[in-house]
Amino acid sequence: MNTRLPSSSRTLRLASVTPTRLRELIGANLDALEGILRWNGANGIRVFRLTSNLIPFGSHVANELAWWDEFAPRFRELGRLIFDGCMSISTHPGQYTVLSSARPHVVDAAVAELEYHDRLLDAFGLDRSHKIVLHVGSGAAKPDETRARLTDGFERLSPGAAGRLALEHDERWSLGSVLTVAERLGLPVVFDVFHHRLAPSLEGLGVRDLVLRAGETWRMDDGRQEVHFSTQEPGRRPGAHAEEIDLDEFSRFASEVGDLPLDCILEVKDKERSVLRARRLLDPNQHSPACERTSGEDEEARTRGHCTGRSIPRPLEEA
Repeated sequence: MNTRLPSSSRTLRLASVTPTRLRELIGANLDALEGILRWNGANGIRVFRLTSNLIPFGSHVANELAWWDEFAPRFRELGRLIFDGCMSISTHPGQYTVLSSARPHVVDAAVAELEYHDRLLDAFGLDRSHKIVLHVGSGAAKPDETRARLTDGFERLSPGAAGRLALEHDERWSLGSVLTVAERLGLPVVFDVFHHRLAPSLEGLGVRDLVLRAGETWRMDDGRQEVHFSTQEPGRRPGAHAEEIDLDEFSRFASEVGDLPLDCILEVKDKERSVLRARRLLDPNQHSPACERTSGEDEEARTRGHCTGRSIPRPLEEA
């Protein structure tokens, strides 16, 4: 969520769901998203994570609206902003979206949530390079059983949702273990430097080589490789993201990978304040990357513009 810009994740209680109220909230959230996208564009932010709550109860049976049709003109307008701004958009379903769960109803809900995320990205006219980033989930103590369940869950996804999926490692599933799963399924892996420190693997490889190793899983149609940066919040449980960016740590990270073409997501609490500080550190003169598109792409093209410029990590502003 943004800390100063309008929220695009306004929702309501399940007991209060009505078609009228849902339409009001969807309209308000899309209006707020427009303001955020315009702010990002004005500040040279080309990477953005959409909130899962943009459409309240988007994967729940309580939401019976064909919102992708009702709001189609609005989605096209916002898709135009994304396209013109050469933005890379991703989503990150919450911790309860567990495709590898041993409980069937949890897997059913996860499939529904991932299909909602795919439909949401499709509503903007975005191709499969705009990713849905997912954790493997629990079950690290019995990895073979969990991998089998994840494979079964993955096979239930539509081609659209499956084609957008990327896996991220965490403190339970190390980078090495997630690479094994992802390569079996043909999925790209998101490298998270903070999670790697909590659950190290691939001994002997430095951060740059770890990013390159994860990068081997990204194909041309997956788009630009995504990485995550965050640090530990002092005095909190291990794994709690810091309130604001640690510029010294970020500078060290950037110096190791700064010549690689990456989309870098900053997972911090104060959002746009930290992203502007990171941007100033990476590019003191505030140069925005030029936007180039491949031949044949026009304003109806269902793809993102390909942005070029300095090969530095591009920091993210999260919805």
